[in-house]
Amino acid sequence: MDFPDSSVIRSADYDPVARTLDVIFKGGGRYTYFNVPERIFDALVEASSAGEYFNSHIRDQYSGRQCQ
Repeated sequence: MDFPDSSVIRSADYDPVARTLDVIFKGGGRYTYFNVPERIFDALVEASSAGEYFNSHIRDQYSGRQCQ
């Protein structure tokens, strides 16, 4: 899913089986977050500000790692 209106997030994809959230930032970084409920991804998609939602509900709430 692309986020053309976000100044922070380029795109995000969710895998409901693995419960992983892959986020690509406009600055070029890519991270995978683990054990993320699908409702969190749905809320990210619906948020008026994807960057603010990410910062307050995902970044420090779920374990993640930078991908190459």
